[in-house]
Amino acid sequence: MSTQLLTDMELAALLASRICHDLIAPVGALGNGMELLENEPDPAERAMTMSMLQNVAEQAKAKLEFARLAFGAAGSMGTEIPMGQAKALAEQLLAHEKRVNLRWAIADTPAPKSVVKLALNLLLLAMGCIPRGGTVHAEGGGGVIVMRAEGRKAALNAHAAPVLDGSVTKDGLDAYKVQPYYTLRLLRECGFTLQVEEGEDVVSLSAAAA
Repeated sequence: MSTQLLTDMELAALLASRICHDLIAPVGALGNGMELLENEPDPAERAMTMSMLQNVAEQAKAKLEFARLAFGAAGSMGTEIPMGQAKALAEQLLAHEKRVNLRWAIADTPAPKSVVKLALNLLLLAMGCIPRGGTVHAEGGGGVIVMRAEGRKAALNAHAAPVLDGSVTKDGLDAYKVQPYYTLRLLRECGFTLQVEEGEDVVSLSAAAA
């Protein structure tokens, strides 16, 4: 990692900003929906609004539960976590991301907490490679995690690319770049190296034990 390290306080602040950014839209939609509900006398319209509110609430819950493990992983979870838990959180998150399909083929075996967090963060990077939609294939085992993003014009996004190649200075890190930076920190903690391969409509992110 050639990018300068953030202090723990700086990293915590940027991760908090990232999580708040992800939750602004669904929480704002909940507030708007509640206002509509208060002023809507028509039963059919109220039922439609309630359905929308339920969907948005589930979306916010999925984002929070995913972030809790991907960025937090409280000590109560133990030192090892089944990979199946990561799969469940990923599927729950992507249930509300209609543009991205997930094909998860990582075995449901216990793994160190940091490795499970790494898998979820690699998934976020892969999702960012296909803004027009597509499929993320999650594979791995034996000290290897591969996230392969397939979709039209797949490519590392503008926020992740300079972080992963180490060209961003510490002062250049922000709430948009903190997630790829955090992924680099996880790679180092796990003792993994990352290889990025870009082809026509595909990006492969391969993390392997050094």
